[in-house]
Amino acid sequence: MLKPIPKPEVAAPGKRGQERRRFSRVKIALLGRYMLSSRQEFPCQSVDLSPGGAALLAPVKGTIGERVVLYLEHLGRIEGQITRHFENGFAISIAATPRKRDKLAAQLTWLANRQSLGLPEDRRHERIVPRNPRTTMRTKDGEEAVVRLIDVSLSGAALSSELRPPIDMEVVVGQTQARIVRHIEGGVAVEFAHLLSPDDTDGTVDI
Repeated sequence: MLKPIPKPEVAAPGKRGQERRRFSRVKIALLGRYMLSSRQEFPCQSVDLSPGGAALLAPVKGTIGERVVLYLEHLGRIEGQITRHFENGFAISIAATPRKRDKLAAQLTWLANRQSLGLPEDRRHERIVPRNPRTTMRTKDGEEAVVRLIDVSLSGAALSSELRPPIDMEVVVGQTQARIVRHIEGGVAVEFAHLLSPDDTDGTVDI
């Protein structure tokens, strides 16, 4: 039975040493990347998360109060501000609408229950919707074909294609560098050279 994340609680005034966060944290390790106000990007991994904040293992800590744009697998784009540093990273407060927080709470509940039940991870990244499912695929040899995007995530895609390059061949899907990782019925699956950045409002991307 799924265990919901506890509802936000505000610590009683004057009681030191009690939990002061408004949201309960979920200890879960998700890979991702973050961008500081300098527009530099770095890899990261979550230590714990809640709809109101996150702690991240990160190589560059930024400054307290600095705005951060974060992309985490399964959760997508998250915006916030750095609130404190610790030895190997930093913590942020998440800036989000109530609707976004509710969605984040539901995602964290699912991830936490999957982890506690030992369920296998079937996908590294949440599926997203291409704005235009028709695109092209070009090989290093100069072959090109019109393909249809069947399934897309931040890290790769399944393509309906008559052109089926060999596994491990580098290709360009639309404007995105990729690599053939397997053949599927009626097409191929590719892994992108870099993670895509989905639009936070509608979950769509341009390839």
